[in-house]
Amino acid sequence: MIIKNVNLETVCGITSKLPENELPEIAFAGKSNVGKSSLINALMNRKSYARISATPGKTQTINFYNINEEMYLVDLPGYGYAKVSEKEKAQWGRLIERYLHGSVQLKAVFLLIDIRHDPSANDKMMYEWIVEQGFHPIIIATKLDKLKRSQVQKHVKMVKEGLNLVPGTKVIPFSSVSKQGRDDIWELVETELL
Repeated sequence: MIIKNVNLETVCGITSKLPENELPEIAFAGKSNVGKSSLINALMNRKSYARISATPGKTQTINFYNINEEMYLVDLPGYGYAKVSEKEKAQWGRLIERYLHGSVQLKAVFLLIDIRHDPSANDKMMYEWIVEQGFHPIIIATKLDKLKRSQVQKHVKMVKEGLNLVPGTKVIPFSSVSKQGRDDIWELVETELL
C-alpha cells in the first residue's frame, strides 16, 4: 500500500466512547514491549508517529490511525508485565474487550508475539480469548532481526506449537529494523481483509 496520509484520528481511554467509524479497522494486540508501535510505524512508513518506549505499558489508550481515508490501524494497549496497578490492567482489559465486542468495522486482529521466546501464559490467554470472540488472529512474530536466519523456522514452529494455533493460522515473521514482513502484512490486508 502506498501511504499518502496518516492521521491519529481518535484516542480512546478507559472512559471514552468508542468511535463509530465507517472505514474498515485492523487491530494490533500484543504484550507490552512486543513492538506494536514499531510495527505500526513501519506499516505507516513513519519513524515515530506511534510513540515507542523502552518502558512497558506506554500505550494506555486505543489509538485509531486513519490511513489514506481508506482504513484504520488500531493500536491496542499492551498486556502483561507493564508496571501499572492490577486495577489499571483490569481496566485496559475491559477497554480492549469493549472494543473487540463493540466495533462493527473490525476486520482482523493481528496478535504480536516475540519470535525469540516461547509464547507466555498471557500470550496464550490472549490468543484463545481473541478466537473465542469469533476472530481468526493473524500472528506477527516480531523482533525477527534478533535471530540468525538459520533459527527462524525453528522459532516460527515454537510460536505455532506454543500457542496451539488453529490449523491454517498465518504467522508472519517481522522486523521493524529491516522491515522484513511489512509487504507481506500489507498484501494480506489488501487482498484478504479489506
